[in-house]
Amino acid sequence: GGNSDTPWTAEGDPRVTPFGRILRKLHIDELPQAANILRGDLSLVGPRPEQPAYVSALADAIPFYDYRHLVKPGLTGWAQINLGYTSDAEGAREKLQYEFYYLRNQSLPFDLRIVILTLRSLVALRKAR
Repeated sequence: GGNSDTPWTAEGDPRVTPFGRILRKLHIDELPQAANILRGDLSLVGPRPEQPAYVSALADAIPFYDYRHLVKPGLTGWAQINLGYTSDAEGAREKLQYEFYYLRNQSLPFDLRIVILTLRSLVALRKAR
């Protein structure tokens, strides 16, 4: 378990296990989340889940932040396609705009588009290595 008082995960973060470092290096650190999808705790597409300690702080700082919880969290989402990972409240505020767009436009074709764009992004990352 990690320390929830620590900022978002960064390079050299002591909370990342040796196995986790290997998964990150291979850009498959989200692969263990497949079990959460199979259990029904996580959707393939939706707003990325956030650490509980950050949720209350972000909800206090950003109006309507809790609206992102109207849908099940996902492994990938519109915000990840457009912004990637963010590491501060300002990034979370910007990401929320993409999540609201997703909430307003959620559909099977849009989800398929997000999955295809995610796969393209993963292929591009592998080719860049």
